[in-house]
Amino acid sequence: MIKSSELILNPDGSVYHLNLKPEHIAKDIIFVGDQNRVEKITRFFDSIEFSIQKREFKTETGMFKGKRITVMSTGIGPDNIDIVMNEVDALVNIDLKTKMPKENLTSLNIIRIGTSGSLQVDIPVDSFVMAKYGLGLDNMLRSYLIDEISIVEMENAFIKHTNWDLKKGRPYIIACSETLAKKMDSDKIHKGITGTAGGFYGPQGRVLRLNIQDEKLNAKMDNFSFNGERITNLEMETGAIFGLGKLLGHHCLSLNAIIANRASGTFSEDPYKAVDELIAYALDKIAE
Repeated sequence: MIKSSELILNPDGSVYHLNLKPEHIAKDIIFVGDQNRVEKITRFFDSIEFSIQKREFKTETGMFKGKRITVMSTGIGPDNIDIVMNEVDALVNIDLKTKMPKENLTSLNIIRIGTSGSLQVDIPVDSFVMAKYGLGLDNMLRSYLIDEISIVEMENAFIKHTNWDLKKGRPYIIACSETLAKKMDSDKIHKGITGTAGGFYGPQGRVLRLNIQDEKLNAKMDNFSFNGERITNLEMETGAIFGLGKLLGHHCLSLNAIIANRASGTFSEDPYKAVDELIAYALDKIAE
């Protein structure tokens, strides 16, 4: 039995942060960072059966072209992903009344739809990127036993190439779900390694008033390559989603609309249009 201090429930029996019960979520889930983006997705639904928000975690479940789908905002960063992934898994794989793991486990399909900045000149603003791998620079996932799921050879190559300072923690690299990647792929999608940073400014190489540990890190990431795979973009959630998803037995994928190009210094003239186009693309693929 899981102790009440470890799996905290609200008085109504819902999981603590998300305020959800098992019947509230579908097996196909879309993650977004921004709570305001939830309704930008569910406005395309044929019907909405459930909606709730607690803190930055907003959830809506409904039907789109005959497919039951949940859309959920995670907020920003790997620490929030730790909350969301564990509580979503608890909803389907733990009996919340007995607080015992279920014998028959459920595997969810989880797709992140986000915005990101490209690190490559040839991946322009307003394009789409699919993460074949999540490169975690945040260190959160190292609290778990990830040695059997991380790609150590690629990690070692990245550490050597960037002369990574291990005082910041060891980077980890986790592959996406091949099943979801095949389902969501098309010739309009760029693919590669998505970097996941633990912050927006210094951890992503932005300098305002504070100097950073390695001001050349982004340039070194730009030209990293391993077996033909390169780092396409940098954001704050993908690596953590891939890692916890693989540990918990869920299929996970990450799609990003590129609204900035860090290499060329450009920003989309209409980032909302790019996000809307990615939403429409993803919904149609999920419903197929």
